[in-house]
Amino acid sequence: MAKEKRKDLLIWGVLLVTLGVLFLLKVNIWYVLAHFWPVILIIWGANKLYYGLKERQEKEEQQSEDIQV
Repeated sequence: MAKEKRKDLLIWGVLLVTLGVLFLLKVNIWYVLAHFWPVILIIWGANKLYYGLKERQEKEEQQSEDIQV
């Protein structure tokens, strides 16, 4: 659980750094968000799926280890 929280914080950090760079480059952030919001949703959803499946696999492995012991 703690590892998942660290990865979520990492993702937020990357997002904030990216937004900061866009502001520094004077990119029209609203134009970018208006046209690429589906990409943001896809990346967010893929991230949730990946970590959800990974957590499920870790739980199954832990349960099988508990049964063998």
